[in-house]
Amino acid sequence: MSRHSVMTLLCILLLSFLSTLVSAHKITVEASTKECFFEDLHQHDQMTITYQVGEGGHLDIDFWLTDPEGDVLAKQIRQSTGSTSITAEKDGRYEYCFSNQMSTMADKQVSFNVHGIIYIPEEADIVAPVEREIRSLAIGLLAVKDEQEYIVVRERRHRDTAESTNDRVKWWSVLQAVVLFSVVAWQVYYLKSFFEVKRII
Repeated sequence: MSRHSVMTLLCILLLSFLSTLVSAHKITVEASTKECFFEDLHQHDQMTITYQVGEGGHLDIDFWLTDPEGDVLAKQIRQSTGSTSITAEKDGRYEYCFSNQMSTMADKQVSFNVHGIIYIPEEADIVAPVEREIRSLAIGLLAVKDEQEYIVVRERRHRDTAESTNDRVKWWSVLQAVVLFSVVAWQVYYLKSFFEVKRII
């Protein structure tokens, strides 16, 4: 076997053992409602949820995470961005919810990522040092990806704010011009009528 094919086989083998799961979602949580999702975890599995409110209202959302028995593991109230990490202490379905029940009119757009690392006992490691390095790099890449998505959402929010401000300045300038021309026309009319000689027939 050539060195190239051995390296290719080794990379395929390492990637097959890399047990990092990633999913990214964008949802709209309507006013006075909540959206819930779940992940089935085994003991010692890790899960990280990061979220960012991109549009709607005051850009805030309620978030909570519960274990299979319904105990609340994390709760964040009226936050625009957040992150929660857990290590499962028991097997079962872990549920997390985004709630917009505090709002009666504004829908919220939420982007969130879910990262999971499946626990593999040490004795199951075949190429432990290399695999650990790959896992470490994968976790670092996920953190970079999260940060980039956060920056994109933040840039979009700031761009929307700048465009809104630009529109307000434009219409304020138009209003000022209309008022200025109205005052000038009134002053010309008033001065003209002031200097007119009134004749009595």
